[in-house]
Amino acid sequence: MTTSPSRRKTPSSPSARPAFSTDQAAFRQLVERVLEEAKRAGATDAAAEVSESQGLAVSVRRGALETVEQTRDRSLDITVYVGQRRGSASTSDFSDQAVRDTVQAAYHIARHTAEDPAAGLPDAELLATEFPDLELYHPWGLSAEAAAELALEAEHAALSTDKRIANSDGASVSSYEGHFIMGNTRGFLSGYPYSRHSLSVSPIAGRGDNMQRDDWYTSDRNWAKLADPARVGRYAAERALSRLSARRIRTGRYPVLFEAPLACGLLGSLTQALSGGALYRKSSFLVDSLGQQVFPEHIDVMEDPAIKGAQGSAAFDDEGVRTRARKVVEAGIIQGYFLSSYTARKLGMATTGNAGGSHNLALTSRFTQPADDFRAMLRKLGTGLLVTELIGQGINYVSGDYSRGAFGYWVENGEIQHAVQEITIAGNLRDMFRSIAAIGADTLTRGTKTTGSILLPEMSIAGQ
Repeated sequence: MTTSPSRRKTPSSPSARPAFSTDQAAFRQLVERVLEEAKRAGATDAAAEVSESQGLAVSVRRGALETVEQTRDRSLDITVYVGQRRGSASTSDFSDQAVRDTVQAAYHIARHTAEDPAAGLPDAELLATEFPDLELYHPWGLSAEAAAELALEAEHAALSTDKRIANSDGASVSSYEGHFIMGNTRGFLSGYPYSRHSLSVSPIAGRGDNMQRDDWYTSDRNWAKLADPARVGRYAAERALSRLSARRIRTGRYPVLFEAPLACGLLGSLTQALSGGALYRKSSFLVDSLGQQVFPEHIDVMEDPAIKGAQGSAAFDDEGVRTRARKVVEAGIIQGYFLSSYTARKLGMATTGNAGGSHNLALTSRFTQPADDFRAMLRKLGTGLLVTELIGQGINYVSGDYSRGAFGYWVENGEIQHAVQEITIAGNLRDMFRSIAAIGADTLTRGTKTTGSILLPEMSIAGQ
């Protein structure tokens, strides 16, 4: 195992895709018109969002172009309230008649829907009024030919790493951008353009009965911050090669180190358990956990929606509620949930500005030092299991029971000995969270979540 590849600037290429067909000013006028139409139809409140996006995805395999996909989508989504009755409808046709028909459809659905005491728009004082530039839009102007060249470069680097890299599941490059405007009858009207780009490669090592596959990818809103394709390819190949020594280990209880990409998944499990929908339905093991000690005292979880260029950044959530930086966990104690207006009302609480999900969560330990890189975390693990892949969806959020198929590496005295396959790791998320011993400085961001590798003192391992 080696550290992940660094980033470098990737050259742009002449644009093969036209600009958006509709600008932000026209979108604003359309949303305003929709809201006025909803009021004329008899709605007590209404919300609307209009969006347009375009994307390019190119994949190659074994040196040949495999697929090219270009997409263009647009949509107008309308929600109408008649008292506490709610109806929604959507259309991709922005003509005057289609807009009127869609508003009428949403209105008629609302009239015939049962009342819901939790239904309704956010309170006006909670809506965002400031809209800083968070640098979320970096168009690439990438042609299909240039995207294929980048994917081929990544795959070629993987196949050239070692003669034992005998095959490939391919490499791909994608570029996606869009813009939207949303508004409601409480006075909110705003939106912005955005982008995201990625490159991935999946080499296969070995032959016959001993074949192993691994992958790696790089993703960012800014194409210039993607990692070098050749480095991504080589790193993916090194990961695949390191799996060729795989064998089973004996069943037992051992210390476990979750590699940083999987540690981000554990942070995702916390988000799910603290989501408003799970809480008001009583389908989470963290029901009524506000103010409770769920992690050790050295653990904090911060949410910061204002990080420039980050994938989880936004000045407002999917309802127009302003977002804010906050501690979700402080000194191991739960400080807040992830609530929309609807789920907050179901719980008798206030929205946290998380309609649509979390914003840039970072899991950290007050014990972490700059020198606690991946190698240092292996030394902290000592003798135990490094987990680099999880298989299946074996998480019961009602009880917290956790059981996943896994792949990883057996470590002795801080040194990797061999790969490990055909095992299952098991525990309970409540116990896992409470027993976190260390978090590495080898931080990695996957989507909206950032953390280093996570060390747990003990988990059950089912092997042979």
